[in-house]
Amino acid sequence: MMKLLLGLVLMMFVAGQAAAIQTLEHSMKTKRANQWEVVDIHFPVSTLTAQPEDAVLTAELKKGGEVLNVHGFYDGGKTYTLRFTASAEGDWTYQLSSSIKELDGLSGKLTVDAPKEGRKGGIKIDPKQPRNFVYENGESYYPICFEVDWLFALDAENLDDIPVTRTFVNTVAENGYNQVIMNAFAYDVTWKKDDKLKPEHEYGHPSVFPFFGSNEVPDHSKLNIEYFKRLDRVVEYLNDKGIASHLMIYVWNKEVNWPEADSAEDNRYFDYVVKRYQAFPNMVWDISKEALGYGHSDVGYITRRIERLRKLDTHQRLVTVHDYGYCGRFPEKLDFISVQLWGSELHSIMTKVRADFPGKPILNIEHGGYERSPYVVFNGAYTRPDVCLERAYQCVFAGTYPSHYWQGAAWNVIIPDLGKLPEEQRPKLEYYRHMSELVKRYDLGSLKAGDKKSNSGFALHDGKDRIVYYVPKENDFLGLKPGVLEGDFVTATWFDPFTGVYEKPIRKKLTKWLSFNKPEGEGFRILILEVVQ
Repeated sequence: MMKLLLGLVLMMFVAGQAAAIQTLEHSMKTKRANQWEVVDIHFPVSTLTAQPEDAVLTAELKKGGEVLNVHGFYDGGKTYTLRFTASAEGDWTYQLSSSIKELDGLSGKLTVDAPKEGRKGGIKIDPKQPRNFVYENGESYYPICFEVDWLFALDAENLDDIPVTRTFVNTVAENGYNQVIMNAFAYDVTWKKDDKLKPEHEYGHPSVFPFFGSNEVPDHSKLNIEYFKRLDRVVEYLNDKGIASHLMIYVWNKEVNWPEADSAEDNRYFDYVVKRYQAFPNMVWDISKEALGYGHSDVGYITRRIERLRKLDTHQRLVTVHDYGYCGRFPEKLDFISVQLWGSELHSIMTKVRADFPGKPILNIEHGGYERSPYVVFNGAYTRPDVCLERAYQCVFAGTYPSHYWQGAAWNVIIPDLGKLPEEQRPKLEYYRHMSELVKRYDLGSLKAGDKKSNSGFALHDGKDRIVYYVPKENDFLGLKPGVLEGDFVTATWFDPFTGVYEKPIRKKLTKWLSFNKPEGEGFRILILEVVQ
């Protein structure tokens, strides 16, 4: 009996983990939700049209002088859903406008309580420092990204639960990543696969599909609502773990049988994705992976997609395009710039990009580092984990943001349970946990890039009492020029980015020139110089 009770408790816990959306029925007399929580209000209908996804459903939500105009969507069966996130506590009202007569004019109320612990709202551009990001509650958001293209597929064939997704996402969260770059859908790669690839790690040719039919024989005229319900679970769980879903709505080079560009079928798919996912506070939009690289679309198409998205997305989630060619030509269309730059002099390259777009955050979405795994999936220019980390830090010290690829979780391949790999085959994800901790400890996002302040290496500083130096692996010592610091004495603390260890601070009198010997060991190091009284 006790075992049965424990089993039921566990099942309830798992179900709760996978159902973070606050679900309400329009018929409920009392409706309550929380600020910055995804809320679904369901509206049943007695009959459906031949194309239920095309029915118009909008709601005007009001609280005092604040108004949200949210687009609802068909949610399968005989149900339409209004999905939104309340931006403030208090009493809200809603009124529907719809092409469906039995829904048109319906109204209701709900009370929005204080946010749950840990909820911070959506990700925005920092109005005070527009090259940075903040949450809606004002806290800094410093993206440390991990590209996991096929994350949507881990449990897509599991109707009831997402155990594999949880296992993998938990590992991602434990290692400091707070943004996952993923596809809304992808089918397969075009290059030869590793002969050693095990079937349990192969997610190419998924049997689920966003449309009716299959990828081989599609019926683009109808959306597969069940597919999107299963994708909901992934985005929900990422949200619960504090990880942004950087969602690439399209990908052109992964054998997806997409509808013809700008067709009614294309618009239906695109609009549905935006309506269904715009309420998630952890949503970051990306129109398409490598948007202009494969002849499917031109700049006009991408621009029209951006404009269409912004009209549909009441919550104004951030928008980028995984294509530097587009970002470079039309930065005003985007909230932040995504680049794919592989050059060996990466810090200099990223410094120039930052200078070219002074009012925009910059994400190097692929810097050419593809950390090696048990399988060769796609070798970039750099596969050693220490070199991949070095390149990520060079992005950081250029005042831009890094991303990471591991070949064991990229494209069609995902090894979800890293604990089952031999130690020597596991990715060095802990390197990025150490990076995340360094970013938070010294608030690197608030520091200024571009001033060297030393005889080699790179620096970030606040212009007053802190300089953080990147000391290249080639250095034996570093000569400092800490002219921006104000004070009599400083402490110098060495940080090992590979182990996460901080050495005991060294106290010195502040002079025009200072020098420090780099600690023994392979690889680059970080030196933190701070004024003390």
